[in-house]
Amino acid sequence: MSSELNILALYGLLVLVLIVVQVLFAMSQVGLPMLARPRDDMPRLTGVAGRMERCVANSVTAMALLAPAVLILAAREGFGGGTLLAAQVFLIARLAYALLYPAGIPWARTAVWALGFFATLYLYVAAL
Repeated sequence: MSSELNILALYGLLVLVLIVVQVLFAMSQVGLPMLARPRDDMPRLTGVAGRMERCVANSVTAMALLAPAVLILAAREGFGGGTLLAAQVFLIARLAYALLYPAGIPWARTAVWALGFFATLYLYVAAL
């Protein structure tokens, strides 16, 4: 397995961890009974719980964008030094994002989001 595919798998694990953390914060705010039933009347999550909810949603979106690029490159045997670096930058940026967003640090969060976004864009350009 290539390093880029390993990075994709590591990012998947990171997203799973973020989901667990998000559920724990939500549970502390609204309780397990609320999370276990239909959420038609669930109150809006606030503070860290709300930021974690948004962080998870953004992280899943990032996964949905990263995975096709990496899989296209794998299918075309298009991995190289640039794609490995881009995948590494993506993973580091998304890890930083996962720490900065819940902490409520806006400009740094935006900067690392952009870094991860442009790393993903690079992978798509390399796949062409």
